[in-house]
Amino acid sequence: MKKALVTGASRGIGRAVARRLCRDGYSVLLNCFHSESAANALRDELNASCGDGRASVFRADVSDRRQAEAMFRSAGEIDLLVNSAGIAQQKLFTDLTEEDWERMLAVDVTGVFHCCRLALPSMIRRKRGKIVNISSMWGQVGASCEVHYSAAKAAVIGLTKALAKEVGPSHIQVNCIAPGVIDTRMNAALTPEDIRELEEETPLGRIGTPDEIAAAVSFLASPDADFITGQVLGVNGGMVV
Repeated sequence: MKKALVTGASRGIGRAVARRLCRDGYSVLLNCFHSESAANALRDELNASCGDGRASVFRADVSDRRQAEAMFRSAGEIDLLVNSAGIAQQKLFTDLTEEDWERMLAVDVTGVFHCCRLALPSMIRRKRGKIVNISSMWGQVGASCEVHYSAAKAAVIGLTKALAKEVGPSHIQVNCIAPGVIDTRMNAALTPEDIRELEEETPLGRIGTPDEIAAAVSFLASPDADFITGQVLGVNGGMVV
């Protein structure tokens, strides 16, 4: 049975990805940091629906190298890494603090770096494996009042493209998904008026769901995507084309 590690799996996109991969036949290690109770509830749900032992939880701050190392020692060899852990913040650039900037880059970029670096040695040795990084459409086009978030997500895209070239000779695929506005807790601060405006700006006339991002991850993880690497798959309803 193939094994996947999903960071940020306790809620939102990561939660939907973990559910989808379990249905796809993976055993799944659910990474969480702040929401361990939610991750434990998801583990119990997946073990009940997909088979006992198919899901486990490891609490770790992926921005901390030592915690990430402990998680990968527990996981052992994995076939699929999904870097979904991330934070967001809306704030005027002139109001950003150094702490705001550093924490954003630590979680959204350095966390991806740590996990890719730890997953790759066994993948390279076995000459197989897949990595899917979750970025954002704001990493492609930028968002006002989210400069540090946009910069971090753009860095994830650059990391994906460069790493795909580097590990391609080892038959490893590294791809990226750039979601649009998705109905998650990360966007819970948006008012109903904000949501309506975003829906009107989206050619398909609505915001997306975590399950739609999970479906894209499932595709990139499947054999149907074995000749796809270094790509950014936009799942944004046409807002960015």
